[in-house]
Amino acid sequence: MSMNKSKAAPQISSVMRRLSAYIAQARNKALPAAVLEATKHHVLDSLAAMASGSQLRAGEVAHAYVKPLGGAREATVVGSKFVTNAVNAALANGMQAHADETDDSHSHSVTHPGCSIVSAALAMAERSRSSGTALLRAVALGYDVATRMNMMLGGMEFAKLGHLTSGFGPAFGTTAACAALSHFNEQQVRHALSYAAQQASGVSCFARDPEHIEKAFGFGGMPARNGVSAALLVAAGATAVADVFTGERSFMIAYDESRRTGRPLDPQTLVRELGKTYEIMNTTIKRWSVGSPIQAPLDSLLELMRNEHVKAQDVAKLVVRVYAGGARITDSREMSDINMQHMCALMLNDGYVTFDAAHDMRRMKDPRLLALRKKIELVADEELEKLRPSKQAIVELTLTDGRRLRHHTRAVRGTPHNPMTRAEVDEKCHHLMASVLGAKRARALCDAVWDIERVKDARSLRPLLQA
Repeated sequence: MSMNKSKAAPQISSVMRRLSAYIAQARNKALPAAVLEATKHHVLDSLAAMASGSQLRAGEVAHAYVKPLGGAREATVVGSKFVTNAVNAALANGMQAHADETDDSHSHSVTHPGCSIVSAALAMAERSRSSGTALLRAVALGYDVATRMNMMLGGMEFAKLGHLTSGFGPAFGTTAACAALSHFNEQQVRHALSYAAQQASGVSCFARDPEHIEKAFGFGGMPARNGVSAALLVAAGATAVADVFTGERSFMIAYDESRRTGRPLDPQTLVRELGKTYEIMNTTIKRWSVGSPIQAPLDSLLELMRNEHVKAQDVAKLVVRVYAGGARITDSREMSDINMQHMCALMLNDGYVTFDAAHDMRRMKDPRLLALRKKIELVADEELEKLRPSKQAIVELTLTDGRRLRHHTRAVRGTPHNPMTRAEVDEKCHHLMASVLGAKRARALCDAVWDIERVKDARSLRPLLQA
């Protein structure tokens, strides 16, 4: 029998053809001006999260893990003098970027895209000596792919079944970003996406980790590492399945939860509005370095304090109403920046919430804050739960003089409906980075990102990223 039988051409779906073509061409397509500006915001915000996170427990663990591994000097571990291979750098920076609750988030996909996508893209850009423009295009692409994948899988419904949403969409988003920076053709992109599918994983038990380390790995380090690994495998010559989304034993079959949710997967979600709707524009930058459910209450409380000239000593009672899931996540937590009562007491006492104050665990035992916490009632509001994914809050103050004040935050500052300005993002990021990199270097890094189109080689940023 002849061993030279011709092989049938692999079947490739229209969705895979469109998606792989878009990823392969993304490096050559200019971003609209508004998208370009937003991408700079999210790159800088993610770098600031990496820098500040390098000093937190998850960041320390990431350093301790990757440093002994050594490897080629390809990419920087932000906030250190350590340079390692791209895979290790992506993992460490991803964990640092989600070492706490500083990084960005995308509500509809239930994910924090920046911590993994920017970490992976930065590592690959350094390795390949890509330009600042190439880095921005890769990051915007990664957000588009990551969020669409999770929205196709079902977003919150997928998470409620126990899946780690940040281990799925971002695995594909980081892979897409790295594929673009690697100048892959369409076939190579398809193979890289197949390796992304093999690594997409995770369960949502992270909330039970009191030190935020497993969460940092699952949200940031793991998907960043997986995307870089997928791209480097293909760059090394690895081939794979031509279309992991269709055919027998495909990704879609493996993760079709329609029998439990009653919601069938729609693969067209992956390519719908690509090049028209940029999901980075629908991603939130946090004003406060605290858990997402606490953002709206702090916005409301600050508004009441400033507009009504309220001081801590004026407060007889504070009622905080948030969506049920948010109340459950933040009610009297051990970690200061995820504890609703502590953060609201801190705002009342300090008049503002800084990164340092939010992460000062010693203040959890401050008698003044403990006294204020006794005046705070946290209410799981089912009406606000119905408004999800919008994370709204209502704050009700009863003052010692008998006055009753109320504020409803419908659009948190930093969300797509109430975005932060460049100046606000700059102020947040400079503050976060200055304590690690020094004020002068932090200022230079902010300026470099705002003018990143002038960067010809991503490695030129390295001195600014190192402590």
